[in-house]
Formats: sequence, C-alpha cells, structure tokens
Amino acid sequence: MATARTIIKTRVGIVGGGPAGLMLSHLLAKNGIENLVVESRDHETIRNTHRAGILEAGSVKMLTDSGVDGRVLTHGDEHEGIDLRFNGESHPLDFTDLVDATVTLYAQNEVFVDLAAARKRDNGDVRYSSEVTAVFDLETETPKFHFTDATGTDFEVHCDILVGADGSRSFCRRAVPGTQDFKIEYPFAWFGILTEAPKSAPELIYANSPHGFALISQRSETVQRMYFQCDPNEDVDAWSEDRIWSELQRRVDGPDGFTLKTGNIFDKTVLKFRSFVREPLSHGRMFLIGDAGHTVPPTGAKGLNLAFADVKVLFEAIDSYYSTQNSTLLHGYSDLALKRVWKAQNFSYWMTSMLHTPVDADPFMAKRALGELDTVTSSRFGQQYLAESYTGWPHS
Repeated sequence: MATARTIIKTRVGIVGGGPAGLMLSHLLAKNGIENLVVESRDHETIRNTHRAGILEAGSVKMLTDSGVDGRVLTHGDEHEGIDLRFNGESHPLDFTDLVDATVTLYAQNEVFVDLAAARKRDNGDVRYSSEVTAVFDLETETPKFHFTDATGTDFEVHCDILVGADGSRSFCRRAVPGTQDFKIEYPFAWFGILTEAPKSAPELIYANSPHGFALISQRSETVQRMYFQCDPNEDVDAWSEDRIWSELQRRVDGPDGFTLKTGNIFDKTVLKFRSFVREPLSHGRMFLIGDAGHTVPPTGAKGLNLAFADVKVLFEAIDSYYSTQNSTLLHGYSDLALKRVWKAQNFSYWMTSMLHTPVDADPFMAKRALGELDTVTSSRFGQQYLAESYTGWPHS
C-alpha cells in the first residue's frame, strides 16, 4: 500500500534552487509572501560547480539593494570594459566612457552561496536534495507538484503560483504541452580551463583569429579562466598543458608581442552551447524563469543576467497580485520578459558569429567578420551599441 504524501500549502512554489530560484524566493519573502523552494541537488554540489559569471550593474544592484550579503562588492572584480582583439591587434572598449556603466566579474556559484546564506539567515524554506516527480493542475487556482526529499519522504505542494526555475533541462518546462520552442545548435564549443596564474591583461580579451576564437577571462588575482573554440566532441584528455597553452597563445599572437601568463591548469572542460527560447514563458499558473525558459551562448555574458531580469519582472507581477488582487501583470509576464530575452538572443548571436571562425573555414565569412569587427571598433556609435548591450539594458 502506497504511503500517503505529506501536503504542504504555500503561496508560491519554486522548483529549482539555483541563483534565479533563490533570488525570487528572497525578494518574495522580504515582502511577506510565503514560498517554498525545492532543489534536486545538494548545497555543496551547487557551491562547488564552477561557472563563470559576469554581472550587469542591474544584477549587482538586485543583490545589494535587497539585503543579500555584499560580498559581490568586496570580492567581485569590477570591470570598466573589454578588449576586442583581431588581426593580432587589441581594440579596447571603455564602457564607462561609452555608456557610463561597468560589469562585475563574480562567479555564479558565489552568487548562489550568497543567496543560499540569505535564505538560511531569514529562515527561508529551501529543500535541497529533493526530486520533483510531477507537476499538475497548472490551469487551476491551485497548481501542485510532488517531490521526494533526501530521506525518501513524499510531499505534495499546493500553491497559488508555481515557478519553474529548474535550469536548461527543466522538468517543469517539459510538463507543458502546446508551446513553441525556438532554438539553434552551434557547430562549435568552448574548451575551458581554470589555471593558477596571474592576470594576463587588465580587462577580458575577446579574440578573433584564423585559428578560432579565444576568451582570456579572469577569476581572481591568482586564478584565471580561459577558453578557446573547439569541436563539440573534443576530448579534454587529449590535451596536455603545453598543447593548451600553445593553442591559446597562437590565438592571441600579434605584432605587439602580447604573451599570456601561464600556470598550472587544474580544470578542463568542453562547454557546448545553443540558443533556445520557449514561448510563452507561462502556462496557467506556472511561470518559467532563467534557463528553464531560455538559454544563450556565453559570448554575450547574458545567462544569469537574463535570469535575474526574469525574476524582477515576475516578482513585481506576483507582488502586485497579492497586494491588489489584480492578475494583469501576471498575465503580461511572458510578453514583457520575452522582449529582453530576444534582445539578448540577438546580441549573443551577433557576438558569437562575429568572433568565432566558421567551422567550414569559409574565407568570405571569415573576412566579413573582420570587416564587422573593424566597423564596430572604428565607430563610437558601434562601440556604444556593444557597450550598452554588454553592460545591460534597464530592468523593466
């Protein structure tokens, strides 16, 4: 005989306890809106999953203004621009001069640590190591979902609003019929490393070369993150440290003699990526945020920032619903969030196609991309467009 499920009643049920789900939970709780977060992974797994993070000023403001620990200001690395490198020459873009904005380098797992600590500090109900097995009644006034916690105990959650914040493999998204997916797969990937080395340059370097794209990014004063364009099926074990450094260096080589600062490589990975959007981002009383509803290639540094923009739009809609009993903003969530999503998709696709070397080595396309880079860097208006898009548009 099956054991009866324990029923939990809450206002907002959030499936997914990454940065997006925890940020929404935090904002709702600050306004007295009861919520529950269910996350399949354990806290330590998320904390130790190293993912790069470039935060727009609006995302930093969301963290600091809402009372999350201010480590993003003390441990984050504020950047005033980037360097576009092509034909072996560097072309710095000064964001502060162009659009009076900056970005902050702060790893996504550190954002998670801060938000998880804030939810624990405020006695938030976050259930880690808990697997969601069903979502249903989405078109009723009480959507529901089942989950099983780490002890094997089964629960049924009854809520007013259900939020899918469960990442790119979203269980919630797959449960919704009759929607439309827009997506493209890219014919290349990034070979990423973490290395114990000093910074090679003050700002991040985005390099277009005949040998393929390279990104010379950063993590801290002593640990750096770098990537180079590769085949999606590349075997990381086939690459020695000497081979990796040689490949990275030849992609940034130029007459100025720029040389990477090298060190011990302690992490290697191949990062595949795609562009994906689900429309609409809502179904009945369920709403999708972040990677559950859309993903972008990392070239434009938009992933976490888009998730936080979703959170802001949805939080304001939920808050309006409970304070006025008017669901107008909830009904408008998908359309409003998608406006920014498609702007970010366009920017990310543009940056990706402009900086990467065509897989088929088509000489026309390679030259065309160099012409585009020259157009952008030789025009203040072109630089301003890139700077405005990279640092982020105002939050709705």
